Amino acid sequence: MSHTQQIKISLDGLSCASCVRRAETAIAALDGVTRAEVNLAGESALIETDGSTALKDIAKALDSAGYPMRTAVTSLALDKMSCASCVSRVEAALAAVPGVIEAQVNLATERARVVHADGMTRAGDLIAAATAAGYPARLLDAGETHGAAARKADKAHDLARRTVLAAALALPVFALEMGGHLVPALHRLIADTVGMQASWVLQFILTTLVLAGPGRGFYRVGIPALMRGAPDMNSLVALGTGAAYGFSVVATFAPGLLPEAVRAVYFEAAAVIVVLILLGRWLEARAKGRTGAAIERLMGLQARTARVMRDGTPQEVEIDAIVPGDIVLVRPGERLPVDGEVTEGTARVDESMITGEPVPVAKGPGDAVTGGTVNGAGSLSLRATRVGAETTLAQIIRMVEEAQGAKLPIQGMVDRITLWFVPVVMAVAALTVAAWLIFGSGTGVTLALVAGVSVLIIACPCAMGLATPTSIMVGTGRAADMGVLFRKGDALQRLVDVAVVALDKTGTVTQGRPEMTDLVLAEGMDRAEVLRLVAAVEARSEHPVATAITRAAEAEGARPAEVADFEAIPGHGVRARVEGRDVLVGADRLMTREGIDIGPLAGTETDLAARGRTALFAAIDGRLAAVIAVADPVKPSSATAIAALRKAGLRVAMITGDKRETALAIARETGIDEVVAGVLPEGKIDAIDRLRAHGPVVFVGDGINDAPALARADVGIAIGTGTDVAIESADVVLMSGDLTGVVNAVEVSRATMRNIRQNLAWAFGYNVALIPVAAGVLYPVFGVLLSPVLAAGAMALSSVFVVSNALRLRHLRPVMETRPAARAEAGAARPVPAE
Repeated sequence: MSHTQQIKISLDGLSCASCVRRAETAIAALDGVTRAEVNLAGESALIETDGSTALKDIAKALDSAGYPMRTAVTSLALDKMSCASCVSRVEAALAAVPGVIEAQVNLATERARVVHADGMTRAGDLIAAATAAGYPARLLDAGETHGAAARKADKAHDLARRTVLAAALALPVFALEMGGHLVPALHRLIADTVGMQASWVLQFILTTLVLAGPGRGFYRVGIPALMRGAPDMNSLVALGTGAAYGFSVVATFAPGLLPEAVRAVYFEAAAVIVVLILLGRWLEARAKGRTGAAIERLMGLQARTARVMRDGTPQEVEIDAIVPGDIVLVRPGERLPVDGEVTEGTARVDESMITGEPVPVAKGPGDAVTGGTVNGAGSLSLRATRVGAETTLAQIIRMVEEAQGAKLPIQGMVDRITLWFVPVVMAVAALTVAAWLIFGSGTGVTLALVAGVSVLIIACPCAMGLATPTSIMVGTGRAADMGVLFRKGDALQRLVDVAVVALDKTGTVTQGRPEMTDLVLAEGMDRAEVLRLVAAVEARSEHPVATAITRAAEAEGARPAEVADFEAIPGHGVRARVEGRDVLVGADRLMTREGIDIGPLAGTETDLAARGRTALFAAIDGRLAAVIAVADPVKPSSATAIAALRKAGLRVAMITGDKRETALAIARETGIDEVVAGVLPEGKIDAIDRLRAHGPVVFVGDGINDAPALARADVGIAIGTGTDVAIESADVVLMSGDLTGVVNAVEVSRATMRNIRQNLAWAFGYNVALIPVAAGVLYPVFGVLLSPVLAAGAMALSSVFVVSNALRLRHLRPVMETRPAARAEAGAARPVPAE
């Protein structure tokens, strides 16, 4: 039955009454919404629903309308998670908290990431919900990663201690019972000396110590979960070992309650199952500790202290005490503590941790430097520009962490299955016991117990829950080592399916540092004056072509000119007033739009473009003044990288605003399959849509005008040396300016998804194949019934196999090594902006 529900949320982007109306209309159009009132002054919305409208649908509608809901992200550390069914239950509990839009739980990292409406959900509510579901939670601190390795090591150490203790107690039990079965002489010796009853009592004492000591956690977690109607792996272990133990206790102390033919004890099964599962968890914990190695390596690059000038004297301070504007002193061989700008001194800095390129880079006054890089032989003074969480290294770490904690679309299927897996297994175990009791012979009770316990133990879905997140953690970590940062985790899966790689030209295929090669003047124009006026306008533009013209003017000694009314016309060019004169610089379409006749120099422009040069027209006071040619050399690695992409089965296209003749010349040089030239920024979006005829599209770019295309593509890859806007719009960031990173990104994606499919095939195949065997389907024909002990060993090994298989990704080799020359091509790496 529906009920009225009121929701109050905060909105962004409201500026006028029409915004209010549009936002209200977007919300009211949703099914189940009975009233929507948007308040412009309070930038909020009050929504009434019949209870059937999901908050995520409201958020999606507002995003589409251009008035996004303000959201916040809360990260939690979780305890007592053991299998995939735990993940689904925690997610369900968190999603049920009012205000939650999305909840993602990662079994490998034992963390939850919750996206919720800003101000509507408190962290305490989320912690309470997870704890009430049986998984104690706490708020994840900003610096939590620093101690992650230590905590994992402590957990592995605790499991090792429990495993050794359990094994020491279980070994005599196993020797007394199984030794007697395997060696008849030993059986007679036990019977003739201590007696079978005394042997059983001794086994009871030792097994009780195992279950009450090292194995206590299975019952402490599993039984309450069972009582809540949300059984997990611990519940299966508790039921299985509890059944074997309980039956054995009855056989030992109340044998008259059982038929003589089935009086036997299974203390060794209960004890050894605990040992093997603890052993599996210990091996799993050790392996999982290595999955976060990439984060730990990145953390190790952060300096802990720095020498800062305070009151005119250098002082050693904690890194957290540095503020923007501080002057930091860096001695030879030291790691730079923060991002900054060199104010004094020269040195060569090893930036390989950012770019992957081993050649140190010369740094001097005015140059940008990055925290975490290593100073060479010189001393540097630098002004801190980015500190703390704003440094490039801190943001790289954050991006890697978010990618490692991401949930891929393929994981959704696993979660849906595992949510019901444990209850189904319990039902199968119950049916197995019933079938053996009905159709079994005189020993049906014994066989029913053995088969039921085996089904419960062998079906624990640990491997299913670990199959995807462990591969993601290791794969994205290895990608980070190669200089490939997945900003959005699902890009890892989407990248596998791409068929087309579309490349921007300037700064992506080419070096992005063009040089002016030609200045052909119209009749009656003076070279020095034209170059001076054009350079004055171009000095206001960030485009690499503009920079080339400015450098050429400086080299020819052009004197500065005063500029007013500067206007950048996207996709066309620029205009401004220079010393009272109207100056236009841009493509032929700009001149045509402004009614300027380019006929006298049209042939020259065509010839220059055919030679692979970018040609621009300049007009002064409404009259054609010159055609300017700029050559942007192709990066040495581009042709090799493009060949590697084509070898990988991908079609390579280039989308550029440049002339078609210029683009075709570059395409011929690099082996590009298809060229889309002469397009405006919005035209790049249309080009991507057309390229989708061949399949999903990756777009690679680095400029401000690439941001829409990066966002539109199925996967957007930004060159890390590009603009902050481009990086913000991308799914993947390449830390160097080299296209080889695209090849490595595709390879990491394919290898990781291949690894995930192997893990899932093993995890599901293992259960599908062995549950029937555990239930006893082979017994009528072959007389084979799987021992609970062997079931426990197989279950433990399945989890270890999955994690170990994921760890193979640590040894993945780059398809292409980044060329040392790429450092010179790209210039100084730009900091990755905060989200």
